[in-house]
Parts: sequence; structure tokens; C-alpha cells
Amino acid sequence: MTHFTLSGLYIYPVKSLAGINAARWQVTKTGLQHDRKWMLIDNDGQFLSQRQHPRMALIKTALSDKHLTLSAPGMDNLMLPLMPVDGEIISSTIWRDRCDALRVSEQADRWLSRFLNADCQLVYQPDNAIRQVAPDYAHATDQVSFADGFPFLIISENSLASLNHEMQLDLPMARFRPNLVISGCPGYAEDSWREIRIGAIDFRLTKPCSRCAMPTIDPETAQTGKEPLTTLNRVRKWENQVYFGQNALHDQCGVLAVGDIVQIKLTGPNQPPI
Repeated sequence: MTHFTLSGLYIYPVKSLAGINAARWQVTKTGLQHDRKWMLIDNDGQFLSQRQHPRMALIKTALSDKHLTLSAPGMDNLMLPLMPVDGEIISSTIWRDRCDALRVSEQADRWLSRFLNADCQLVYQPDNAIRQVAPDYAHATDQVSFADGFPFLIISENSLASLNHEMQLDLPMARFRPNLVISGCPGYAEDSWREIRIGAIDFRLTKPCSRCAMPTIDPETAQTGKEPLTTLNRVRKWENQVYFGQNALHDQCGVLAVGDIVQIKLTGPNQPPI
């Protein structure tokens, strides 16, 4: 049995805002604790992302025992309760999913709308709002927060190294917003993984991650370029989409920590087959 290592652990409390690099983190039924439990929506309830508002990349997030704190250039820090309980329950939309969401506060809405120069609301996923993962790829009991579709995104360090070599650039892993980064394996080894264990938690890798324009946004400046999509279109294109990383589901709750051993339990044909 081949062993690799968990080298990176990232949480994104607010969908499409900046993430947090952690050394150790709790895993809950929807994924990493607090991961994408908040998101921004427009006045029609549609989720917002850097695709429409690149400046979302400039909003930093921080977590403490009791608070979520947002910070952004030219703005006073915004401190919010970690577990909102009061507020209006409204309907929101993530792609094709309709989800109940709790409005956080008018103060948060004003702060975010001012920085983004666009009307928006901050909402939270209550614990009793169950969002199932698409049944074509998951068990009936699999749940997800406000992530695009899966609790985890896995990328290996050497996949990024291979892509950077093709681009003759040095883009950071933050461009691709993984939850779990794996070291010690060949580039794109994760394309063939079907079942793995990290520490004491088992994962199923059921669908490769198709990429939109978000990785072209520099997370430090919010400026947009052509890479990595230009190169991904050349080296990682299949059936009119480009792929980088693997979506994953977990079978247990528990704790993950940087340095955990990664065991490859089951492999199969590369997905995508390129």
C-alpha cells in the first residue's frame, strides 16, 4: 500500500471569499467545520462568487471560538457571531439547488455591499438545513454546505508543479481553492484515486473538478489574467471542459491534521481520461 502525506488544509468560511490555512481541523457531516457555511446572495437569492465580483477575493476571513471576522482594504473589520441563530429564513440558489438560508445581519449586508459596490446579503446555512450531494455521485446520506457541490476538493502538490511547468509560471495553490493538498505523489496521481484514507477518515473521489474562470483571478490583487485556463485548455481538456483536482466525499467525521498519512485504498482509470 502506497503512503503519501496531507500537506495542506484549507477552510473557506464564506463561499468565494479568501480562505484560511490550518494545521488541524475538525471534520463534520458537511465537510471541514465552518467551511462555506456562509455565502453572499443577490436580491434574487442567487449565490455570488468571484466569477461576477473578483473583489470578493480581497475579503479575508478569520475564525475564533465565537466569531467570524471579515476584513478588506479600506474597511473596518466586521465581527459576526460564529453561530447565528436569529434572523429570517429565506430561499437561496446555488446552481440548481434551492437551499434554506439564514440572513445574518443588515450590518453585514451594508459592509459587503459597500466594498463590492453591489447589493448583496450574507446568509448562513443552519444546521437543520440539509443539502444533499448530487445522487449520481453520492450516497443518500452525503451532505454538503454552500460549496459548489462536494464537501472536499483534493489537489496534489505535484499536479500544480506540473501545471506551473507547462505554463512557465509559479502560480500558488490558493488560485485553485483546494481543501486538502497531498504531497509525495506524482503529478495528477489523484486522477486515478477512487478511495483513500487520510488519518482515520475515508474519502471517495467520485468526480473530477471542472474549472471555471476563478483560477484566473489573482487572490492578492483581484486582477484577472489568461492563465491557468489557457494552459488547462491545452493539457487538461476533455469533452469541452478543463479539469484540475478531484471532488471528494467523506465517510466519517473526526479530525484532519497536516502530516497525516494518506493511504490509497482503491484506484481506477484516470478521471478525466486524459
